[in-house]
Amino acid sequence: MNAESDKFSLLFVDDEKNILSTLNRTFLNEGYLLNEASGADDALTVLSKTKVHAALIDLKMPGMDGLSLLKKIKRNHPAVMVIMLTGHGNITHAVNAIQHGAEDFIEKPFFPESLISKVRHLFEIWQLKTENHKLKEEIRVKFKYEKLIGTSSKTLQLKKMIGMVSQSDATVLIQGETGTGKELVAKAIHHHSIRAKSPFVVVDCATINETMMDSELFGHEKGSFTGAFQSAKGLVQAAHGGTLFFDEIGELPLGIQAKLLRVLQEKEIRPVGSNKFQKVDIRIIAATNRNLKNEISHNRFREDLYYRLETVNISAPPLRERSEDIPLLIKYFIQMNTTDFSTIQDISKDALAHLIRYSWPGNVRELENVIRRVMALSRENKILLTDLSETISGPHLPVSLPSEDSMASYEKAAIKNALHKCNKHRKKAAKLLKIGEATLYRKLNKYWPENQL
Repeated sequence: MNAESDKFSLLFVDDEKNILSTLNRTFLNEGYLLNEASGADDALTVLSKTKVHAALIDLKMPGMDGLSLLKKIKRNHPAVMVIMLTGHGNITHAVNAIQHGAEDFIEKPFFPESLISKVRHLFEIWQLKTENHKLKEEIRVKFKYEKLIGTSSKTLQLKKMIGMVSQSDATVLIQGETGTGKELVAKAIHHHSIRAKSPFVVVDCATINETMMDSELFGHEKGSFTGAFQSAKGLVQAAHGGTLFFDEIGELPLGIQAKLLRVLQEKEIRPVGSNKFQKVDIRIIAATNRNLKNEISHNRFREDLYYRLETVNISAPPLRERSEDIPLLIKYFIQMNTTDFSTIQDISKDALAHLIRYSWPGNVRELENVIRRVMALSRENKILLTDLSETISGPHLPVSLPSEDSMASYEKAAIKNALHKCNKHRKKAAKLLKIGEATLYRKLNKYWPENQL
């Protein structure tokens, strides 16, 4: 770090000059900015004028003691991390300080190496927070939708496509495996469009009640069916002026598909129980993990609706095809899931290597669940390889890694493994891999086009 303002800044607070002198000598070669104060009032003055990241405070001082100073710091400068310096026999007071927000304490006389180690830990925490802040700023500058994390070529291509598509009002079909973030892509398109200040309404086609689907989508008039005590708007009307997102559109019944086609063509709906059509101003984005052309061939999806939907077709890449994004995603998920009780701040190199080698059949959603589980159970400051032994050692993890160093080779190994475990029963293998049957068939045709598996 070159700029002084970018350096880690320490404040020493002690009423004994020899202690302040010792502290300054101890950290002279550590590369930190060093500040000192001879008492609590002096320390508060320094804090009001200088950016301080961590403070070493003597517990027993004349006037305002260290505990009182700690309370004021946590109230007025909550980001400042504090280590309490306490004399022998004052452990009870030190524990009290921890309960009021101190990060740690150390007894006098202290060993310089021990104190340096404790401060280095605080420095690592500050460094991680700074890196996360810079990461968020970098993403915000390059692409103003910070939840779509990644700088791999696949992710950058996706962001570029989103930027282009958002400038039009064209209907978009997003295709990709479960857990790849298709809804995030849809939200990013909406966020960058002229409709950004209007509603973004999600229709979860896989869970919506089929018998009430007409009413939920298009609304109903009072008395149109039993229990319709008053008129109500549907999800389509709720999205007026904004974006209507159909998640897993392949699950829509054929009857509703026909009505959705009319919405796309005529930009109008007819609520249940009404004989009048109402104009709607919406943009439609749809997503699916199914092969819709395959669904069309089995008469489960309307061909005319498909071609209306795929005016623009976007593919959300699986995580195994953008493994370079995994370190950034891990940092993001650690930051997003940090609580007062979590200790995880980083990930060890061997654990990171293990996660990068994994085939991720559940994609980004699976990675987030892994990180959340480890953070809930671990009391270390880093994710260790041992934390992952049970979390991602299920049957969908390749038993042996192939010799070729490519993500495609890991995917092929995972498919072979699953088919072997399921005695070549493809439906069961797809379930084991947590992907759709259509996705499995597509991958089988891709990797073994002449059925040479």
